[in-house]
Amino acid sequence: MENRLRAARITGVLIIAAVLMVAAETRKEYHFPVGAKASVSVTNPYGPISVKPATGNEVVVTAITHTDKVEIDQSQSGDRVDILSHLLAGADSQSGRVDYEIQVPSDANVTLHSSTGPMRAEKLQGDVNLEGTTAVVEVRDLNNAHVHVRTMEGPVTLTNVRDAHVDITSVSGSVVLTDVTGRFVQVNSASGAIRYDGDFGTGGEYLLTSHSGDIDAVAPGYASVDVTARSVTGQVENDFPLQPKHTPFTVKVGSAFSGTMGKAASSVRLLSFSGKIHFRKR
Repeated sequence: MENRLRAARITGVLIIAAVLMVAAETRKEYHFPVGAKASVSVTNPYGPISVKPATGNEVVVTAITHTDKVEIDQSQSGDRVDILSHLLAGADSQSGRVDYEIQVPSDANVTLHSSTGPMRAEKLQGDVNLEGTTAVVEVRDLNNAHVHVRTMEGPVTLTNVRDAHVDITSVSGSVVLTDVTGRFVQVNSASGAIRYDGDFGTGGEYLLTSHSGDIDAVAPGYASVDVTARSVTGQVENDFPLQPKHTPFTVKVGSAFSGTMGKAASSVRLLSFSGKIHFRKR
């Protein structure tokens, strides 16, 4: 009987807490008319940020707060819009959380900051800058854009990013690029794994480097690349029949290789100190 009463009390407390949490949720929406190539900056220590293209020439910000421990600071100066989650005294990762859904003109330049995220950007054409600590970062369906990502531990995923300039730096988070092409694609990770799955496009420069993380590059048989792979102490594997080329280092089976495929339209360099490198045929 006593156990039943205790369970009933706990259930009652949880129900009251849930009701209070729902009651504390506040949804706010802001509209900012802007011109071409507007700049939008969102800083949100705790909580998700999602950015999609708008139908008109305005920035639409929908913000959901869950407690009274955080406020939304918003300002506009010309075509620049700044959004900030202002944490009040006593706020933590739960009470200070804000959920953002942002709509921007497709050519807008977007900068997102979030410690915990996740952060997501899709179908944009301007500069996309994302910085996080443990935040999950997802970028997809971009054309002719500049993508810059800085993260500590959060995983980074880019999907269907075409004709782009890509620059990603991660300390320990994994980085996955699927169908990513551009004039310049660079990924640098200290210990996180790097995976590229695509055809390396035409006329681009691809540099994937890691200190101790593994690098896995997957390409079709028709890829046109000038490829160099080298790991100082790790293992290096290649699935492709390459045409040999001269290199400034000694090519050693199992630790380095270099060669060309097709017309060698794109330059591909896969470099690691102790991680394993595999140039894999799809």
